[in-house]
Amino acid sequence: MQNKLPLYIFLSLIVLILLAVTSLYMGVYEFEKHSFLEIFVALWNDDNSIPASDKFVLVNLRLPRIVMAILVGSALAVSGTCLQGMFKNPLASPDLIGITMGASLFAAISIVLGSYIKPYIPEFFHFSMLSIAAFIGALLTMTMVYRISTTNGKTNVIVMLLSGVAITAMAGATTGFLIYLSKEEQLRDLTFWNLGSLGGASWTKNGILAVIILFAFSILITKGKALNAMMLGERDAQHLGIPVEKIKKRIVVLTALMVGTCVAFSGTIGFVGLIVPYILRLLFKSNYHIILPMSAIFGSILLLSADTISRTIAAPSEIPIGILTAFMGAPIFIVILIRSKKSL
Repeated sequence: MQNKLPLYIFLSLIVLILLAVTSLYMGVYEFEKHSFLEIFVALWNDDNSIPASDKFVLVNLRLPRIVMAILVGSALAVSGTCLQGMFKNPLASPDLIGITMGASLFAAISIVLGSYIKPYIPEFFHFSMLSIAAFIGALLTMTMVYRISTTNGKTNVIVMLLSGVAITAMAGATTGFLIYLSKEEQLRDLTFWNLGSLGGASWTKNGILAVIILFAFSILITKGKALNAMMLGERDAQHLGIPVEKIKKRIVVLTALMVGTCVAFSGTIGFVGLIVPYILRLLFKSNYHIILPMSAIFGSILLLSADTISRTIAAPSEIPIGILTAFMGAPIFIVILIRSKKSL
């Protein structure tokens, strides 16, 4: 099966490309009758064969949003896959163990109290303060959950989930208090983070996301064999020459970095890190050598599909994408709980 990995990746990429092209033409605004090839050639040559309005919608609205869906979906799916491999449990995902909510809380603090914090930090960090705050929140939450639920290298799944519930509850309560204190403009921003949306996509944000995700993927995607060994037990993995603690630390930091950045730019989008690894395990069992790279593509496909539905199903209104992913993920979470109840 591992020999067929390039074929699986190629076929999945074809599906993703076709979905992206289809998504370009879906929405309230309708392009004039131009094929995708004609539009691409016109944009490449910078000629006037297509209307300026078509160019604006395509280049400034649709394409950035599609690219952000691909990047965020990929990052969340890989984060969930790595966490499930590290904790050796299918219930571990960024949103269920509190990482997403922790990042959202610090993003909310940055939104509401940012004007009071900015005078005390260098001006260079003012533009990226929201992203930095979300990353710090994700990192602190991830570290807290890991230390609470892990003893002598073994993770207690019940403690992990309960600590995630407790952190989510505390972060939710604090966010609610910040909403109470917020002004009208801050309230709109907080609503955006809590429900999740890709409506604020831009090429600048996509550039930052791409750099962070490519850096994290360059380290995480190659850890499939190490995670396979860790599934046998950490001691056995160490006997095989796997630097278990080093890999754990990298997963904690890079997962927090990706989730924090995604929350900063797209708000709270849950269950992607749960749905994708679960589907891939049904197809490829628990072979992380295959699941890790495939999750990067399947996460993009899932979130791009959800975003396309969110902006077309109730046009001209837009359903927050976090609501759709929750509708998709909650039944799968229940199925996983039912299948895992004996071990819990």
